[in-house]
Amino acid sequence: MSGRPAGERVRTVFLGSGSFGVPALRCLAAHPRIALVGVVTAPARPVGRHAVPTPTPIAALAAELGLGPVLAPERLRAAESVASVLALAPALAVLADYGQLVPPALLDLPHGALNLHPSALPRYRGASPVPATIAAGDRETAVSLMRMDAGLDTGPLVARVRVPLAGDETAPELEARLADVAADLLCRSLGGWLDGALPERPQASDGASLTRPLRRADGRLDPRRPAAELERLVRAHQPWPGTYAEIDGGRLVVGAARVAATAPGDAPGTLVREAGEPALATVSGRLVLERVTPPGRRPMAGSDWLRGRRAATP
Repeated sequence: MSGRPAGERVRTVFLGSGSFGVPALRCLAAHPRIALVGVVTAPARPVGRHAVPTPTPIAALAAELGLGPVLAPERLRAAESVASVLALAPALAVLADYGQLVPPALLDLPHGALNLHPSALPRYRGASPVPATIAAGDRETAVSLMRMDAGLDTGPLVARVRVPLAGDETAPELEARLADVAADLLCRSLGGWLDGALPERPQASDGASLTRPLRRADGRLDPRRPAAELERLVRAHQPWPGTYAEIDGGRLVVGAARVAATAPGDAPGTLVREAGEPALATVSGRLVLERVTPPGRRPMAGSDWLRGRRAATP
């Protein structure tokens, strides 16, 4: 990419919807080399029992900071949506957690389009890299800054920061941590990118994997899988799609769990007692249900639910 005089601010649009992009937008709004000329986000969606239209975290931050215009197209690749963005005359696009495919016209800006992605690309391309990282039990992840191309998270890498994991992270906790790492990486990289001093390198040809959007059915805790795997799913699938165990034909939502050893006589799929708490026996180990939500009730400690269950037994 061609450089510009160091004092000239570059007209930039930001594309994002989820909370992962919030620190990055703050970075762009304050960066001395950036003239933020527009924000592109998803439309407001109904939320809660009363279906109140709620703006995205990015739209809310844009309003707080007085940024604009804020564009919220249903479909970014529609001709009128592309025209609205190009009317802002951007020279650079920056994307973080947007959720739609970016049209070629925005990839071909003078300074291109940069994407912040919370994984060690090419591992975990696609829609759900943070849950996939936790579910796999990885001991390290990364934030990758790449120049976008026509593929899905296949563009060349510009910068990367590796992040060690403790093995007890939930998806919201890890996403928030990586969001701050991503914003710092972006702030440190923008000057070099705009000056043409930051080299690109192609992604590795091996080790690539593609994640998909999570579905409700992904939250089922299958006792034919080891308890250690299920415990990771409990942490990975917060807040969506959540996880649940099938107990006596009903669904018990599981909010927190730990692993205990298998005991003699455990049959996978049965509910057993582990030190005063309910546990799901699995093919390998017990999944101790530390926090649960019974049907039609509020979240509670697993031990409280177990006591109430035993009291209700004739």
